[in-house]
Amino acid sequence: MIPRPLLSLFTLTLLPNLAWGQGPPPAKAPFPYVWATAYHVLPGTHTDESGYFSLCEGPNGKIYIGTAAYGFNAYLVEFDPTTGRQRIAVDVNKACGLETPAKPTYAAQAKIHTRNFVAPSGKIYIGSKQGYRRDKNDTADYPGGYVMVYDPATDTTENLGMPYRGEGVNDVTADEKAGLVYVVTCEDHHWMILDLKTKKYREPDPHLRLTPYAQTLLDYRGRAVVLTRDFRLARFDPKTHQLELLELVSDGQPVGRVDDNLGPACWAITTDGKTAYLVRMSDSTLFRIDLAAEGRKIPVADLGRMIAGKGFDSRGSLIVGHDGKVYALYRVDNDTGFGKGYLHHLVSYDPQSRQMRDHGVLGVKNPDWFDFSPGPNGRPKPWTHGFHKLPDGTYTPLHAHMALIHAKDGTFYATSIYPFTLLRIEAKAVK
Repeated sequence: MIPRPLLSLFTLTLLPNLAWGQGPPPAKAPFPYVWATAYHVLPGTHTDESGYFSLCEGPNGKIYIGTAAYGFNAYLVEFDPTTGRQRIAVDVNKACGLETPAKPTYAAQAKIHTRNFVAPSGKIYIGSKQGYRRDKNDTADYPGGYVMVYDPATDTTENLGMPYRGEGVNDVTADEKAGLVYVVTCEDHHWMILDLKTKKYREPDPHLRLTPYAQTLLDYRGRAVVLTRDFRLARFDPKTHQLELLELVSDGQPVGRVDDNLGPACWAITTDGKTAYLVRMSDSTLFRIDLAAEGRKIPVADLGRMIAGKGFDSRGSLIVGHDGKVYALYRVDNDTGFGKGYLHHLVSYDPQSRQMRDHGVLGVKNPDWFDFSPGPNGRPKPWTHGFHKLPDGTYTPLHAHMALIHAKDGTFYATSIYPFTLLRIEAKAVK
């Protein structure tokens, strides 16, 4: 699991409430803003103001967000863009027939870490995962995560079972036409396949290990593709039940190495299923992968950096938008002299013009979405250190964004943590 940022007492205490002293008005920001309306994700569905990659638009136009209630439970929250109202769509413990513990335990289904996979049927596939040990005396064993499918049309959830005992569920991708669901587990990253008819899981190769936080994509021929730990392409054909291991090469060089310290890979596929785009968490280089290529070596094009800077961090945010452009969020060091900390940019790549574009820094246009004032004891509220103020008074994410989607109406939605926040970015704000 991705480690949480380690913060100094100064950061925890002061950053969310930075203000200016007496003097001239603050300078104008030296960069454009991408203005977003912020919504605090439904209180009571998360314990530490956090969630992960779990974000999607349902067929009904509503937005679904996975949460983490460490030691207790996890939820899929429904957000209605028309009214701004939120409700619990999936209670993981209830869906899986489990009791919510009275005290936190490592054995709990503590978060939905999976990207929400929306199948052609409109059903949403998700999975549960263990959290953190809250106490050194908590020696409970984690039984394993569950795969679930939620149907917005009927507001019902089906438990599809536990893919691998002792392992959480990191990714779920459904091929309903073939009657299969592909699952990536963690922490050992097994690749499991569920037969929807028999409700049984199998592992095509027990020796295969995938890259951390691997995602399964479905290519133009209905084959499932995923990245291995050593950055090869594993490809499974549901028609022949054959598994292949192929080389990914960019100008004759491998795309990544196990020990390159660039962090997990994130990739997204085009609507025709012939091309995938890939970035690494700690690098802004964008790669294009030709999934329609023949042969044992899959050509990969290095398209250059999506954004310049230092201290890159992009977490599960790479997407192919409905307009065919590639979008991502990138956190970079703030070396502008306008405030401190980090800045989170929305960037894109246009395959038609072959141009990268920095649309600007995320800015919250409704600063009252969360009460950052001290708690009743006069101390800062816990888990509220993830946003900071720039010199012009604008709130902006500080440490970690988690997901990005492009809705059918052109609206972008992103999540950021501490406090757990859904950011709604109107299409007109992305210039």
